[in-house]
Amino acid sequence: MKLIPSLMLRLRPSQGQFPRLCATREALLRKECCPPWDGDGSACGASSGRGFCRDVEVSDLPDGPQYPFSGLDDRERWPLVFYNRTCECVGNFMGFNCADCKFGYFGLNCNERRESVRRNILHLSRAQKIRLVSYLNLAKHTVSQDYVVATGTYREMQNGSNPMFADASVYDVFVWIHYYVSRNALLGGPGNVWTDVDFAHWAPAFLPWHRLYLLHWEHEIRKLTGDMSFTIPYWDWRDARGCDVCTDELMGDRSPQDPSLLSPGSVFSSWKVLCSQAEDYNNRGVLCDAREEGPLRRNPGNHNRNVVERLPTTAEVEFTLGLTNYDTGAMDRTANMSFRNTLEGFGDPRTGLGNSSRMGMHAAIHVYMNGSMSSVQGSANDPIFLLHHAFVDCIYEQWLRRYRPTPSQYPESNAPIGHNSEYHMVPFLPLQRNRDYFISSKDLGYEYSNLLDASQRLAESMRPILDEMQDVWPWLLLAALCGGILAMATAAVIVTVKRRNRGFTWPHMRGWRNLFTLPETQPLIFTHNSEESKHPNYQTAM
Repeated sequence: MKLIPSLMLRLRPSQGQFPRLCATREALLRKECCPPWDGDGSACGASSGRGFCRDVEVSDLPDGPQYPFSGLDDRERWPLVFYNRTCECVGNFMGFNCADCKFGYFGLNCNERRESVRRNILHLSRAQKIRLVSYLNLAKHTVSQDYVVATGTYREMQNGSNPMFADASVYDVFVWIHYYVSRNALLGGPGNVWTDVDFAHWAPAFLPWHRLYLLHWEHEIRKLTGDMSFTIPYWDWRDARGCDVCTDELMGDRSPQDPSLLSPGSVFSSWKVLCSQAEDYNNRGVLCDAREEGPLRRNPGNHNRNVVERLPTTAEVEFTLGLTNYDTGAMDRTANMSFRNTLEGFGDPRTGLGNSSRMGMHAAIHVYMNGSMSSVQGSANDPIFLLHHAFVDCIYEQWLRRYRPTPSQYPESNAPIGHNSEYHMVPFLPLQRNRDYFISSKDLGYEYSNLLDASQRLAESMRPILDEMQDVWPWLLLAALCGGILAMATAAVIVTVKRRNRGFTWPHMRGWRNLFTLPETQPLIFTHNSEESKHPNYQTAM
């Protein structure tokens, strides 16, 4: 049995949401999660041809030796401990009750194909930045209507007779998911845990799992806000000298009173975290109960420099992309010359050797943030998590496009538990296999702005300007209208005055003209010989 190592060195996210309609005593005792679709009232929308309820099939191919137990953890052979029948959707339909569309499809019948673009957060317009922060804050303070989170193991639920679930906000459902997939295995009793297990990290499924996580998160924000154009922006942290997204306009500046807290000028300063005390849960042998555990913390740059020297560089990203093998050897943190292990941060981004004493790439960002992000199980509490993982996914996409691997190149067996190609990703419902997300993002309906071709990138670069114009054009139109009315009024006054004074002669006109006429000593133009011609006038400047 292994003791818990320092959480600063272990960075893993987790997924495990339960559909509210499947968290009842009846559903758990039946071991069936096939809720009705509201459109026709039939299970999985079967009457409308959207899907059907069927037995869950799991792979019997062997796992790696890292987890030597069987039948002790609820996540083993997911989701059989909880359900052996779930919805299987057909065509372009998706969801725990087949009510949604597959990623990349829209419309009532899910037959409208659209490609979304994830953009660099620093290139967003001011309105887009405001919208992003508002959506995040709305998700944090809106209870999820579709999902609840488990607060006890299946055994504690008395095999389904005593459901133990809690409400959580839309945002916190995903915080809990991240905790649940990466938590230690509870072997029974206080302190009796197994640490060398993670169903989404340290092994091949790290990249496919997080790809699906971000897609589900994006999907939930769209449902919550009704904004079908919303996409998660990415933070390109290559060669950054500091946390350039840590501003009150974006993810929150540092508090002047306490450098480990966020500035009062940021909405995120009032956020409370959950599932962030992994050591306490392990000592008590319990799951996170989804209660608030204090403020969001972040102290970027004040981290242990023996673990992370600095933020990753462009050269290190290019070296990582040059590794042709997706995974190698034992397919864990010891893997050498492994693209996955090097990008995840346990392979040295200068040599490719695994089990590095220093964290790099993905892991380096978590350590650098030196707060809630640095706790593996609680890292999704910080909204920077989403921006960071979107860029990790972008690097994954570049590798997929460069080498075009076939599905057979994803490990089929002997990977750490939860990471074989046919394994259902914990704890997603609807069920998704690891191999299903070993494909290009374009097949899933989204693209990255920095991967567009030249003409598309030009159009993308103009988008923030056009968005700003869209926000101000009513005011410009109003100003033009007012100016037009003023000009018309002025013209009318002049015409009226002329009509009234027709035939009237001003006395002594010549005298007045002579009085106000100044002698012209020099033409009011620039000559090539004049000193003034050395400086541009308005015309040349234009």
